[in-house]
Amino acid sequence: MKAAILCGGRGTRLREVSETLPKPMVPIGDRPIIWHIMKIYAAHGVNEFVLLLGYKGEIIRDYFLNYAALAADVTVDLMQSGENRLTFHKNVTEDWKVTLVDTGLNAMTGARLRRARHHLEGDDMFLATYGDGVGDVNVTGLIDYHKSHGKTATLSGMYPPGRFGELEVSDGTVMAFNEKPQVSGGRINGGYFAFNRNFFDDYLDDSENLVLEEAPMRGLSQNRDLKMFEHDGFWMPMDTPREHSLLNGLWDKGTAPWKVWS
Repeated sequence: MKAAILCGGRGTRLREVSETLPKPMVPIGDRPIIWHIMKIYAAHGVNEFVLLLGYKGEIIRDYFLNYAALAADVTVDLMQSGENRLTFHKNVTEDWKVTLVDTGLNAMTGARLRRARHHLEGDDMFLATYGDGVGDVNVTGLIDYHKSHGKTATLSGMYPPGRFGELEVSDGTVMAFNEKPQVSGGRINGGYFAFNRNFFDDYLDDSENLVLEEAPMRGLSQNRDLKMFEHDGFWMPMDTPREHSLLNGLWDKGTAPWKVWS
């Protein structure tokens, strides 16, 4: 099963670092947040990723193309040529298959998913999330729940700050999707989605301005075709300098709740 990760936004509220780095490459500890997100999925056996690139996507591309060289001590023997000139002093690898897709500089979230369709629709379902949120999400439970109800889509409902899309839910079915309401008291959309393959034809169009959290999500909820997987544990986006500092503090102290891998 594949997980798509939205990596193309500009991260304007985190501009202190996002002016030089795309937000998925902003570090928590010594690794970018996208690495942490992928480790969460991999802990649940999901190790095929489709990264939807846009703003400064070349930095993400270079990171994965040069993953071993960036993560290990390397000796470069300039007297040799070709691959033999490099000696890696630590075997740094992940059991991952990563597809890097340029989905356009200005495409919105729904358009980015649509443009990566040919990499995602080989299976009956796929997963998706944002490239800036970490949590101890039970991805295995999400997959099982999605398969159990037969609807087109599942999102994970969280309980953090009120600037995100609030959900109106009845018996686990999303009745309304309100993006970024003024006042929030219930669960919100934290990403960590599961979609059936028919989502592409039934809810996405070719518009570059298609925002996943607007017409597609509202269409799903109006059709009672969207379910919510309840997540009561830790979840936090890295959307502001304060959140960046909080996440790094948890990691540095060895108390990061999202570290579900050994």
